[in-house]
Amino acid sequence: MDLFYLTISFLFMVLGLIGCFFPVIPGPLTGWFGFLFLYQIEQIKTNKTLLIITFIIALLVFLVDYIIPVLGTKIFGGSKKGVIGASIGLIIGIILLGPFGLLIGPFFGALMGELINDNKNFGLAIKASLGTILGLISGFVLKFSVACAFFTIYIFEVWKFKALFF
Repeated sequence: MDLFYLTISFLFMVLGLIGCFFPVIPGPLTGWFGFLFLYQIEQIKTNKTLLIITFIIALLVFLVDYIIPVLGTKIFGGSKKGVIGASIGLIIGIILLGPFGLLIGPFFGALMGELINDNKNFGLAIKASLGTILGLISGFVLKFSVACAFFTIYIFEVWKFKALFF
C-alpha cells in the first residue's frame, strides 16, 4: 500500500507541474495533494506544519492566478471581454499551436475580445492584449515557481525515507 501512496503522490506532484501549463488544472493546488498522499504512508511522520503552510500557499496562488491576468488587462485599459477572449484564446492556442499557443492564443483572443468590445480603438485593444499577456506570464511564473518548490520539497521528503522504498 505504501508503494501505491508513493506512486499516487508522485503523479500528483508531476500533474501539479503540468498544471502550470494548462489552465484547467490548478498546478500548485494539485501538487499539494501529492503531499497529502505522501503523508498517508504510515512510516513517514506527518508534517502537519508543512501540509498547512503549503496548502495556504497553494490556495493563495490558485486565487491570485485568476486575479493577475484581470489586473494586467485592467491596468492596461482592457475590458471583461478582453479577459474572456484571452482565456478562450489560451485554450484554442494550446490545442492548435501547442507550447507556442500559450502566448499567441491569449494575445489574439484578448485582441478579438477588445475589438468586439470597442472596434474603433485598435491601439487600446493592442495595449490591453499586452496587459493580458503580462498578467498570464506573471501568473505562469508564480504557479511554476511554487510547483517547482513543492516538487523539490517532495523529493527531499521522499529522500529522507528512501530506505523504505528503494
